[in-house]
Amino acid sequence: MNPTPCFVHTKFDEVLDVSKALKALSSSDNISSLSHSRLVKTATGVRELAKRLGQANIRINVRSVMVVTKARDNSLIYLTRDLVYWLMATHNVTVYVDSKLEKSKRFNSHGLVKKHPSFKTLLKYWDPDMTNNNPEQFDLVITLGGDGTVLYVGGLFQHIVPPVMSFSLGSLGFLTNFRFEYYKKHISRVFETGINVNLRMRFSCSVHDDTGKKLFTRHVLNEIVIDRGPSPWVSMLELYGNDSLLTVVQADGLILSTPTGSTAYSLSAGGSLVHPEVAAMSVTPICPHTLSFRPMLLPDSMVLRVNLPTRSRSTAWASFDGRHRTQLFPGYYVTVRASQFPFPTIVSSPTEYIDSVSRTLKWNVRQQQKPFEHLLSTPTRKQYDDDTGSEDYVSKDEDPEFDIDYEEPNA
Repeated sequence: MNPTPCFVHTKFDEVLDVSKALKALSSSDNISSLSHSRLVKTATGVRELAKRLGQANIRINVRSVMVVTKARDNSLIYLTRDLVYWLMATHNVTVYVDSKLEKSKRFNSHGLVKKHPSFKTLLKYWDPDMTNNNPEQFDLVITLGGDGTVLYVGGLFQHIVPPVMSFSLGSLGFLTNFRFEYYKKHISRVFETGINVNLRMRFSCSVHDDTGKKLFTRHVLNEIVIDRGPSPWVSMLELYGNDSLLTVVQADGLILSTPTGSTAYSLSAGGSLVHPEVAAMSVTPICPHTLSFRPMLLPDSMVLRVNLPTRSRSTAWASFDGRHRTQLFPGYYVTVRASQFPFPTIVSSPTEYIDSVSRTLKWNVRQQQKPFEHLLSTPTRKQYDDDTGSEDYVSKDEDPEFDIDYEEPNA
């Protein structure tokens, strides 16, 4: 078994010896068994590795590409067909599309192969079992859709994730920073000059029953939400950090989000924006019963545990990136920690985060202050222009901090 605390795609081994670097960080195959000090050192080392990967230009030899298309939008099937045709015809790579498109009349795979017989060996189909059992058979993942499509890819790859390139064809675009109009230029650059990646942190969320038995584990890119569901009572949740009680939450629910998820549900509930390169876990209450319960950030080296105490009046519900909604009964608990399987996204530009926040949220966008010159009458405007253009407009005796015009009072 690989004893490393973090697992990434083998394509990154071409830049640095990822396995060797990570093996030096930990001698245990179970990160939960590490001491707190060792856990901090491990988290620091993984962050440093992510920084090195983020600064490196990675030349990848792409042989197979997986294309994930937004569901329930038939117009995107035609765009998918154009993209697949171009990839096979121009770059001669194996392209995997959703198995549901195999018999699609809109996609018309039979027509593609009939017109180009060589495509028969290049056009293949993926299913969820392939993404979980053999993720390294894909060198690159291309998404056509919005942020929800990217989250869907995170759900498909519950372990190692290939580099993900996301084209904006949805309603939101925090994670989709490539414009599809220029897909040929963007993808050709990946093939020819390489990529820069942002190794985004995910959470590993494990649900346990009242006996401590682990029921399942999910790796999430955005957040885990624990809420009261249809119950009329507020949730009572015990929040622990490294086995120490932090607080008892009495609210409609609790959001634990990654930096990537800070622009999603957490932001709507009053949480802070967090840059994806900041190693932090965001704790945001949903409509807390106390006004003093403000959102906070915790270090990524901390293991969080949310208990539903046996004295709770009702059950609670947990959802993982908005999916797999699960009922929690009194005595159940959920552990949340930084995942060993980060999510690598291809960077479109050095300023893509600020660009995406400004574009989608209109972050700090307001009408800038303007002078009142447009209110001046024509004669006054002429005098104003003459005065401001004169070298003697501001005299030595005037207030140096304010550009004002006044007359000296009579002695």
